[in-house]
Amino acid sequence: MHDLFEDKEEVEAADSAAPLATRMRPRSLEEFVGQEHILGPGKLLRRAIEADRLPSVIFSGPPGSGKTTLARIIAEMTHAKFIRISGVESNVAEMRRVIAAATNRLRTSGQKTILFIDEIHHFNKAQQDILLPDVEAGSLRLIGATTYNPFFYVNSALVSRSQVFRLEPLSVEQLEQLIDRALADKERGLGNYNVKMDKNARRHLAKLSDGDARKCLNALEIGVLTTPPDSRGAIHFTLTVAEESIQQKAVVYDRAGDAHYDTISAFIKSMRASDEKGAMYWLAKMLHAGEDVRFIARRIVIFASEDIGLTDPEALPLAIATQQAVEFVGMPEARIPLAHATAYMCRAPKSREAYDALNAATEEIESEQTERVPERLKNKHFPVNPDG
Repeated sequence: MHDLFEDKEEVEAADSAAPLATRMRPRSLEEFVGQEHILGPGKLLRRAIEADRLPSVIFSGPPGSGKTTLARIIAEMTHAKFIRISGVESNVAEMRRVIAAATNRLRTSGQKTILFIDEIHHFNKAQQDILLPDVEAGSLRLIGATTYNPFFYVNSALVSRSQVFRLEPLSVEQLEQLIDRALADKERGLGNYNVKMDKNARRHLAKLSDGDARKCLNALEIGVLTTPPDSRGAIHFTLTVAEESIQQKAVVYDRAGDAHYDTISAFIKSMRASDEKGAMYWLAKMLHAGEDVRFIARRIVIFASEDIGLTDPEALPLAIATQQAVEFVGMPEARIPLAHATAYMCRAPKSREAYDALNAATEEIESEQTERVPERLKNKHFPVNPDG
C-alpha cells in the first residue's frame, strides 16, 4: 500500500517518460553539482547532513539551483520519510494531516519525517504558525524552499527556528557538466542516443539557461528527441539545434573574452557621451547574449558615482535601486529597470570632480611623505571624571 503522501515525482523518476531533469536528479551529495559555498568539504551544511544533526532549514535561491533535489538527498542520507507539499496548493487541513502522520510515525517506528514545503513564501502567517509547535518539538524537520528572501517573506518566528541557506545559480561550466552527464548516462539520461554535440551548442545551452539546471536539461532533451539522426544513426546537436531548443539566437559574445570587455566598454562610453540610442543597443546585445545582469547593474552603479557624481545626486540612489530591483525580480523583467537606469545615466549631466579629486589625493599619498593629522583635527574626546 502506498503512503498517503507519496510524492509522484519519486515515481516519475523511474519512469522513462518523465522529463530528463526529473530522471537525472542527483541521488547523493557526490552527484550534486554546485553550491560548494555551503556543501563543500568542511562546510556547515555538509557537516550537519553527514552527522544527521540538521535542524529545520530554509533554502532560498533561483529556480533550478537544486533546492528540491538537496532536500531529497538529505531525506535519503538521514533515512527520513520525505513528504512534499506546495505552498501554492496546500491548505491547513492537509498540513494538519501531515503533521499528525509525522508525529505518529516518530512515535511508532522512530522514523523522522522531513516536510518539504515548496514555495513556502505563499503560505500566509496562520499557515506558517501551524508548523511552529512541531518544528520546536522536533516532531518533524522542516525544509522550506523559496525563490524570495525568506527574511522578508517567511514568518520571522519560523525563520528564527531554522537555518537559512542561500543557493546560487549554477555556473556555465557546471551546467556543461550536467549536459555531459546526461548525454553519457544510459540508465536515466540520453546515453542510448548516439548524440554528437558541438562545443558551441553545449556552451549556448549552458549560457542561455541562466544558471537553471532544469531549463538546461529540458532544452537538451527536446533538442535530442526532435533532431533526426543521420545515415549512420548519429544525432548531430549543432548550434542551430541549440538555438531552436532554447528559443534564443546565439550572439558572438564571450563573457570571459574580448567581446565581453569590448561591449561593456562601448556601453559605458555611450552613456558617458550621452548617446542613449547607442547605450541601449549595447545593453540589448549584452542581455541577448546572456550577460550577467548583476554585472551590468554594478557597472551602472559605478558610472553613477564616477561619471555623474555631484552634478546629479539622485543618480547614485537610482542606480542602487536598479541593482536591488535586478536582484529582486530577475530575468527577463530585470531588463526593464536596467533600461530605465541606462536612459537616466545618458540624460544626466556629467562630472568626474569627486573621482578626480580622490585620484589626485591618492597620487599625492603614494608619491609624497604622508602627512600627520593636524592638532586641530585630532580626536579631542577624553574620559569624563564621574566625580566631577
